[in-house]
Amino acid sequence: MPPAPPDPSQQQNNQEADAKPNPWGKRVGYLFAIALLAALFYPNLFGSDNRTEIPYQEFREKVLSGEISEAEFNNNNGKIKATTLDGESLKSSGPIELSSEDENLFLGNIPSFQFHTPGSNIWTGFIIPVLGPLALILLFFYWIQRRAQGQMGNIMSIGRSKAKAYTTERPATTFEDVAGYEGVKQEIEEVVDFLRDSEKFAAIGARIPKGVLLVGPPGTGKTLIARAVAGEAGVPFLSVTGSDFMEMFVGVGASRVRDLFQTARKMGKAIIFIDEIDSIGRKRGAGLGGGHDEREQTLNQMLAEMDGFEATEGIVMMAATNRPDILDPALLRPGRFDRQVIVSLPELEDRKKILEVHVKGKKMEDGTDLTLLARGTPGMSGADLANLVNEAALIAVRDGEESVTSDHLESARDRVLMGQTREATVLNKDERERVAYHESGHALAAVLLPNADPLHKVSIIPRGMALGVTMTLPEEDRYLLKKSYVEDELVKMLGGRMAEEIVFGEVSSGAADDLSRATEMARKMVREWGMSDRVGPMAWRSHEQVFLGEDMGRGRDYSDEMANLIDSEIEGILRHAETRCRTLITENRSKLDSLASALLEHETIDSEDVKQILNEKGLDSGQETTESENSSGPKTAEIPALQSYSSPTESKEPS
Repeated sequence: MPPAPPDPSQQQNNQEADAKPNPWGKRVGYLFAIALLAALFYPNLFGSDNRTEIPYQEFREKVLSGEISEAEFNNNNGKIKATTLDGESLKSSGPIELSSEDENLFLGNIPSFQFHTPGSNIWTGFIIPVLGPLALILLFFYWIQRRAQGQMGNIMSIGRSKAKAYTTERPATTFEDVAGYEGVKQEIEEVVDFLRDSEKFAAIGARIPKGVLLVGPPGTGKTLIARAVAGEAGVPFLSVTGSDFMEMFVGVGASRVRDLFQTARKMGKAIIFIDEIDSIGRKRGAGLGGGHDEREQTLNQMLAEMDGFEATEGIVMMAATNRPDILDPALLRPGRFDRQVIVSLPELEDRKKILEVHVKGKKMEDGTDLTLLARGTPGMSGADLANLVNEAALIAVRDGEESVTSDHLESARDRVLMGQTREATVLNKDERERVAYHESGHALAAVLLPNADPLHKVSIIPRGMALGVTMTLPEEDRYLLKKSYVEDELVKMLGGRMAEEIVFGEVSSGAADDLSRATEMARKMVREWGMSDRVGPMAWRSHEQVFLGEDMGRGRDYSDEMANLIDSEIEGILRHAETRCRTLITENRSKLDSLASALLEHETIDSEDVKQILNEKGLDSGQETTESENSSGPKTAEIPALQSYSSPTESKEPS
């Protein structure tokens, strides 16, 4: 019968007791050093002199009046000790140089007067001049020796793992603290259930995954989910970051990996969590010069340790990364990280639940609608939502309010998405008017184009790096992209620049960001999405190069003729969007002027204000156009957005 595994909690307590330093060792040494210094330099502490000190002139007067019965003159320090007829002990404030007149005065008026030359005692004659320096030298070498021993101990323990162990006695986080992500929690709970009741899985012949890799963008809660597993698992949980394995000494990373897995095996059932595993799990041989040998050695050791697991050992690996594309393929094969759990950006319902968690500690106004806020924050991660709620609380305190209102949440969202308002930036009349027409061009295109997301608000108040903002929000989360939407999106991006050209006869540098985003989208249409009839259904790698050394050995995937065709198609798409935008703005010039006038008057107008202004100009609905506007482009059904949210259109400052 195999021996029972040791109690993890008792083992951890013993390890903590062994690792806990003894404070009395240092304290005794410090007390001994203080006592020795006091004995060396303050020998008078062992015998105090309580005589009354008087000036020498006053002492002579007492001698002349016959009040002194006995006195003694110290030839070494030039001081006089005396006793009066009343028994009072006195001493003179010396040193004193006695003249022959003073000697005759003292000898003739003091019954018992003598000169005294004291010999050197053991303190002044031997201990202080001889033993004192010797003791200080010995103490110095003792301190050097202890310091060297401590450093040697650190060097000898440098190969030990830096993993932090969490047991069932410290469940800091549970699955209840993880809002949303029901599918993710279900997959993770299977691992926890296996560790709690492995017989249930063994009875049916199921094998639990040996490794679970959490993959997702930054801020989506991968580490939070791992902490929840630590609180729910009921088994020891070893947490370490990928950078903890790397050190300046060669071989330390592999040694720490071995020590980590040895520690886990001693605990019986355990979970090992490695955060940011991409720091040591990068693809081998992909960098210039063949990569980093120490990092690859650490990765090789980890691969060997993971592959050596047996199904009955009950050790599960968990790791988190936001760069799965750069991980080594050997790390992701079955038998190591069998399961990849995607922790994506939260959806609408998930965002609502996450907001409900983050507002628990905040004093909220009654009736605050979190559903509207969740709908207006697509594309935000859990960390972004937490920051948004905290920003709203800061704004409420700044405004002197006692609770957080919907207006504070709205202001916080604008602050996070579009940046802080720049009240110190004052535009002159011409620039302010140009910005108003620029943002009106974006807003007019967003309302009139049939496939655009609904307009949310338009503002000419400078925010962040932008002089004005046009913000659109989707009615629901969208994940697909159609060609008709992309074409309308390009027209909307060029709306500000075209409005400036039509109204003022020339363009400005304020459309720099619009042109950059439009060009990138047109490039993806041709190179990646197959939305060019001339290029056809072909796609090529993106410009992003993860490994420079790996990509340097590859040639270009297409010929020079195809490169010219790609450039020509990108230009043609943008020219077509520009033509559509010019027609749209020209045929609706009166609406453009009305929107610009409203912006100059109010600085910020929302979608309802925009619809009211356009209805006064003959627009029946915010998503419908008149017959004269049909030439701007074909009407199609509502098309999903490119991303889960529409980035605000920004007017950059002129360079």
